[in-house]
Amino acid sequence: MCGIIGIVAKGEVNQALYDGLTVLQHRGQDAAGIVTCDDGRLFLRKDNGMVRDVFHTRHMLRLRGNMGIGHVRYPTAGVSTSAEAQPFYVNSPYGITLAHNGNLTNTEALQKDLFREDRRHINTDSDSEVLLNIFAHELQVLNKLTINADDVFKAVEGVHKRCRGGYAAVAMITGYGIVGFRDPHGIRPVAYGQRKGEQGMEYIIASESVAMDALDFELVRDLEPGEAVFIDVEGNLHTRKCAQKTVYSPCIFEHVYLARPDSIIDGVSVYKARLRMGEKLADKILREHPQHDIDVVIPIPDTSRTSALQLSYKLNLLYREGFIKNRYIARTFIMPGQKQRRKSVRQKLNAIDLEFKDKNVLLVDDSIVRGTTSKEIIQMARDAGARKVFFASAAPPVRHPNVYGIDMPSVQELIAHNRDNVAIAQEIGADWVVYQDLEDLVQAVKKGNDKIQRFDTSCFNGDYVTGDVDQAYLDRLENIRNDAAKSKRDKQDNSIIDLHNHS
Repeated sequence: MCGIIGIVAKGEVNQALYDGLTVLQHRGQDAAGIVTCDDGRLFLRKDNGMVRDVFHTRHMLRLRGNMGIGHVRYPTAGVSTSAEAQPFYVNSPYGITLAHNGNLTNTEALQKDLFREDRRHINTDSDSEVLLNIFAHELQVLNKLTINADDVFKAVEGVHKRCRGGYAAVAMITGYGIVGFRDPHGIRPVAYGQRKGEQGMEYIIASESVAMDALDFELVRDLEPGEAVFIDVEGNLHTRKCAQKTVYSPCIFEHVYLARPDSIIDGVSVYKARLRMGEKLADKILREHPQHDIDVVIPIPDTSRTSALQLSYKLNLLYREGFIKNRYIARTFIMPGQKQRRKSVRQKLNAIDLEFKDKNVLLVDDSIVRGTTSKEIIQMARDAGARKVFFASAAPPVRHPNVYGIDMPSVQELIAHNRDNVAIAQEIGADWVVYQDLEDLVQAVKKGNDKIQRFDTSCFNGDYVTGDVDQAYLDRLENIRNDAAKSKRDKQDNSIIDLHNHS
């Protein structure tokens, strides 16, 4: 899960890119980067940290030009080094920079092909650098001194033929323009918008429509699966379907947790989808616990508020804010390391005792992944005086890793792995647990756009839409993503930093 943005305007774009990235900050808090182009020269600033920490006035002044791209990153495999901050750059051909959201499932094979056949060097472990070099090679084999929109689209076609997985990307070709493209299944989100400036039309490409709202751009539409949009330096917009076989299969977890509620993704209001999730979840509670003794519904801020509100309305129960959130703590879901996640829960949330004391409380969350946060929060509710604590998840049990760009780690670290609801409730300390049914979740989201053929629901049912994910791949991924492996890499990174500091 990362955030990408690209803008072609009639004036300087540095401030707009910065503001857009701050709006997309929820998609990645590990690193940020911006690259702009002015008169054939590139200006780049990227580093680890939040947007506000990476860019200072001196950096912004250097980011000159009327087109540029930006990126906010969170580490899919737990790696947190500035070397993997984006955008990435290659000088041949033309000078290309790229920012990417997602994950390629055939990275190892592509790396070998790039070395043996394309004679290209990969300098990091990031699949984003692989994607950039594939795109660059597909442009280079055209063997043209100058290129046009048709050439750009032909290169994207080559990317789709070689790359597997879920990916949305923006790439800036020095002197030519910015291209945005989406994988043939449309797993990761990306859309484009426009606004009329004093000197003509200006265009934006971004992961979520909320970035366009903040910058006064009008959302035109989401890119279709396998589609690319190219805005040239003159401000002309071109679009083309660049993949032959496409199946509209967006990631449903965007609507559950990742996206902001004020975004429109694939024609579906995230806010309304979450309202419908709350209704469906209320129906499930009535079926499984018709004689429930719930006194009050309390959301776990922030992403579950919308579902919890509609659920309380459907059940005719009180809705109360029982937890106050410290907004200066990062999202625990995307925090590398179990110890760090557990410690941050108490720093992030504080219970209002009077909303819990002597009450039977239903806590509502968007999902339960590792269960670490849920367990800590339930204990906080009991410490605040709750008689009983029930727990409802707006999503089904997460039983499988995500391979398309979300850090759902080792299967062994998922709370729902090899546990039924009774065992999960016991593990996290709840009196009972209710999960959303997968069919209800699909209906809640699909109601906003009947053109969606299916969803990527792999983290719930293990059905990987690209059809190329086998157990061997999952085993390799598990060895990379489990907390023990992340801890080992963190120690290695710290050793490198110490060595650098003392050299």
